[in-house]
Amino acid sequence: MRRLLALLLTLILLLSLAGCGGEQQPAETPSAPGGTEAAAESEAPAEEPEPEITPEPEPYNIYDPTVEPPGGSRDGVTYVAYNGVVEHLFFHPVIAYPEQAFDGDHMSDGYDDWMVTVGEYNKILQSVYEKGFVLVNISDCWSEETSEDGSSRMVKNTLYLPEGKKPLIISYDDVNYNLYTLGDGFTYKLIFGEDGKLWSWGLDPQGNEVVSRDLDAITILDKFVEEHPDFSPFGAKGCLSITGYEGILGYRTQTDSENWTAEREAERQKEIEAVKPIVAELKRTGWTFGSHTWGHISLNSRSYETVTADMQRWFDEVGSLVGEVDTIFYPFGGRLDGDDVKQTGPAMQWMVDHGFRIFCSVGIQSYSKIKSDTCAVICDRLHPDGTTLRGSDKVLEWYSQFYDARDIIDLEVRPEREVRWTPKSAETPAVETPAQ
Repeated sequence: MRRLLALLLTLILLLSLAGCGGEQQPAETPSAPGGTEAAAESEAPAEEPEPEITPEPEPYNIYDPTVEPPGGSRDGVTYVAYNGVVEHLFFHPVIAYPEQAFDGDHMSDGYDDWMVTVGEYNKILQSVYEKGFVLVNISDCWSEETSEDGSSRMVKNTLYLPEGKKPLIISYDDVNYNLYTLGDGFTYKLIFGEDGKLWSWGLDPQGNEVVSRDLDAITILDKFVEEHPDFSPFGAKGCLSITGYEGILGYRTQTDSENWTAEREAERQKEIEAVKPIVAELKRTGWTFGSHTWGHISLNSRSYETVTADMQRWFDEVGSLVGEVDTIFYPFGGRLDGDDVKQTGPAMQWMVDHGFRIFCSVGIQSYSKIKSDTCAVICDRLHPDGTTLRGSDKVLEWYSQFYDARDIIDLEVRPEREVRWTPKSAETPAVETPAQ
């Protein structure tokens, strides 16, 4: 009996130990990959990544130059009425890498004719600043006025400028970063930098990515105004004249009538969402927008149907992104309906009916004329580029109020082509009159 009880107790003890061993793993046995320890780690709440801190945009003040500051001064600067000519210069995209643009291919001469290099652009900005010009927005120079009979006409505004200063409009054509310029010496698009400001993105001649504020016309002017705030006392920058056939600002927001697919539309929508904050930041910091037509078409030679269809596409694909605009810049300088100075044709009236008030061509002076038969003002603007930098002594004189082209042009990087002005070294020195 006693032996039977001992055997029973031993059996109970063994069963108890066996049960404990089935629930615990020996301490010295390592866990296999993906075993209980890995499972425990995966079930633990993951640490949330640190949120990216978006820099607060620096405050940016924009003032109306048609309103005299209270007491006639602001920040210790006296403002006076100005009713003279408002000068207007325009640029195409600036050349960041001359060695690519002027590489002897079929585009080299065209770039030489119609564009300036970054170095030349910097010198032009410095020169107009030193000559007393200040930036104004084109839309502030004229206003729409309704008469007693209900008709509307444009009127020239009185501007209140810092004493001794002269107003200057700057506009920029083809601010689309078109495909033909990519890899040919130009920047590729506008982006936000880590500081929250606009920077350019592109590839250098060796194919390296470059993010910079020193290689693009827009970012260079932004930086220049930061360093010389008195150049823009109202917060104005320039007016961006854009087409739509290859998107805007380096983002491919356009449609294509051929081979359009759901995938391409999805990619287009991504580009649209990416460019919206760029547009908003440009507008917040003093830039304005104008139309250059959707397809960069010559408005002086196209039919009414072609012009209106093209512009409707511009409204749909570009105006929907940049908002309402009142300025159109003529591609190739071709005036609406053949000659908008002498007549107001049906295409021009369509433009007026759709909100355009300022119509800009190209000329040898900053000319403007208020139309008497419709609510519009037509303008000419001057073009600093290779054709005028290489121009004759007469052309030199046209631009002398802004700069001396002989000090601006960089003949070391441009193609070896003729210049037509008299070099400074060949000028006849002034003869001093002896004192009496």
